[in-house]
Amino acid sequence: MIELRNQILATAAALLVFSMLGAALLSGTFHATRPAIERSERDAKMKLIAQTLPAGGFDNDPVRDELPLPVEPLLGLKLPGQAYVAKRHGQPVAVVLEAAAPDGYAGEIRFLIGVRSDGTVSGVRVTGHRETPGLGDYIEIGKSAWIRGFDGKSLGNPQPVEWKVRKDGGRFDYMAGATITPRAMVKAVRKALEYFQAHQSELLATPAKE
Repeated sequence: MIELRNQILATAAALLVFSMLGAALLSGTFHATRPAIERSERDAKMKLIAQTLPAGGFDNDPVRDELPLPVEPLLGLKLPGQAYVAKRHGQPVAVVLEAAAPDGYAGEIRFLIGVRSDGTVSGVRVTGHRETPGLGDYIEIGKSAWIRGFDGKSLGNPQPVEWKVRKDGGRFDYMAGATITPRAMVKAVRKALEYFQAHQSELLATPAKE
């Protein structure tokens, strides 16, 4: 009985040592790779942000000049988000807002929308969705140019009554048999523009001179 107990204790001690070594190894690996992972995530985010802004229209790093966004119905955000300010020669010229369309066919559609200082859309890019493959995924720039239909649009162009898909009497194209996804995106983009209009002075505030 004593011998069996000693074997159990020895086995338990060995398992504890291996667990501690494994935890230490995982912790070390995490800390060693974390900077590279963060750089990769930042580069990916910057690439998407740059796609929503006028090419060559800014000379700063918008990710470094970010502003917090609140949980806001007009942006469709369930959690606080970020706004990325684009500047040229130190002056704000556009902003990229994190936003979401909460009523996609399969749930939330997350996206970035770039808005110039004059209120026109400089670009929209979807960052995450669960829409039906083959129908809803045409909102992705890598699979369709549909998302470019927002470029140059504003609250007054088209007129408010035309901020709909063509099936509903609006100006925006849609894929036959898949109207829920574009309806959700058109509505969400317009609401994001309404948020920009209401908060433009805060989003594009000119930095105070030192």
